[in-house]
Amino acid sequence: MNAEPADSEIRPGLVVVLAAGAGTRMKSDLAKVLHPILGRPLLGHVLAAVLDTKPRHVVVVVGHQREQVVEYVNRDFPQVLTAVQDEQNGTGHAVRCALNALAADGIELGDEPVMVVAGDTPLLTPATLTDLVSTHVATHASVTVLTAELDDPFGYGRIVRDDDGGVLAIVEQKDATPEQTQIHEINSGMFAFNPDTLVDALNRLTTDNSQGEEYLTDVLAIARSDGKSVSAHQGEDPDEMHGINNRAQLAAATALLRDRINAEHMLAGVTFVDPATAWIEPGAELAPDALIERNSAVDAGSSVGSGAVIGPDTTLIGTQVGAGAHVLRSHCDGAVIHEHATVGPFTFLRPGTELGERGKVGAFVEVKKSTIGPGSKVPHLSYVGDARIGEGSNIGAATIFANYDGEHKHATVVGDHVRVGSDSILVAPVTIGDGAYTAAGSVITEDVPAGAIGIGRERQVNVEGWVARKHPGTSSADAAASSKSTE
Repeated sequence: MNAEPADSEIRPGLVVVLAAGAGTRMKSDLAKVLHPILGRPLLGHVLAAVLDTKPRHVVVVVGHQREQVVEYVNRDFPQVLTAVQDEQNGTGHAVRCALNALAADGIELGDEPVMVVAGDTPLLTPATLTDLVSTHVATHASVTVLTAELDDPFGYGRIVRDDDGGVLAIVEQKDATPEQTQIHEINSGMFAFNPDTLVDALNRLTTDNSQGEEYLTDVLAIARSDGKSVSAHQGEDPDEMHGINNRAQLAAATALLRDRINAEHMLAGVTFVDPATAWIEPGAELAPDALIERNSAVDAGSSVGSGAVIGPDTTLIGTQVGAGAHVLRSHCDGAVIHEHATVGPFTFLRPGTELGERGKVGAFVEVKKSTIGPGSKVPHLSYVGDARIGEGSNIGAATIFANYDGEHKHATVVGDHVRVGSDSILVAPVTIGDGAYTAAGSVITEDVPAGAIGIGRERQVNVEGWVARKHPGTSSADAAASSKSTE
């Protein structure tokens, strides 16, 4: 499932990801763990962090809207198993479902730690999970809980310690005494267990609590009562432990993740004019000395070269931008923009667009499934579809590549150093040869040979006195009459 770590590396044998909850506070038909945050579902962020710890096995426990969640896991994380919790009878029951699914596949737990994490914590980092497992091993604990200190711990289970600082138990908010609600150290819902301790305690859980559910947190009390060691690892960043339960929390987490990602890029040499309005997805590649202007977004499938300028007001989706290029106020989807090319403003590059080195696609231009060669320009107010434009050519303003006949798309070929006159319509299939011209206002329906000029328009005819006859008494007629009188 992952590259084998060194023998001395500490890693979990199994990670159980809890993703069966209904998430009713999201008020959505979409499963809670599938709500996106910076281009990736909540569950996807968790699984990415989990897999970085190099576990032997990962099981996602699904329940509510399981079909959606299973489809996502199978598509994006095929190495991850899923287990069904038919009835949401608590976190302890969910982990038992995961272990049963593992056993059904003939997979044994082994001796390595079992880690349990929540599927709705998108800010979780691999470093924190690795530290949790390392603390668990270093303290020779049977159970280790990941904790955090919160200014407002309401709603979270509290960590109850003895006089020596040892962990006695975790008490849920609804079961806590008034004194216990004053505790600020909270349970993150994430644990590391010795496999034997976990299996034994799961078989002894009861539903004697306010929720009538099997709490995984009760495993700590059971282990403690058996005389086993229970430890805690307090995470450095409490934000990592925040679960998402409503849209407000989703927005807050998105902003925190944005800030974290942007800070990493800035420390790596990328300039952000306004980090609060730059949205960079995990996986996007930004080279040192790239500049991200305000109100710009770069998705996970995009890359930006050194010295390139993105924005302001630009979106890149699956787009590669070469070094020194500038993309201004544009939407680029599935495009390749080579070195020192310029795009925008108000440009739409659709999938299959390739703009050559030092090429230009200017204001109010749409390009689809077309190659524009090095140094060639489509400066403004044009549509280019299913075309191949050579090197050093210029496409005049308001040129339309008429590629669709109502049933099929056809290709247009424009050679090197061609000059297409403004307001031309190139009716595909058609070829404009190297060094050729088209006259402004032409409709080109036949090939233009190299070095020729294509003229596809009627000769102009002026009808004298037409305005006076057709529109007498108008301002236009008066202006014409005044002009005639001064001749």
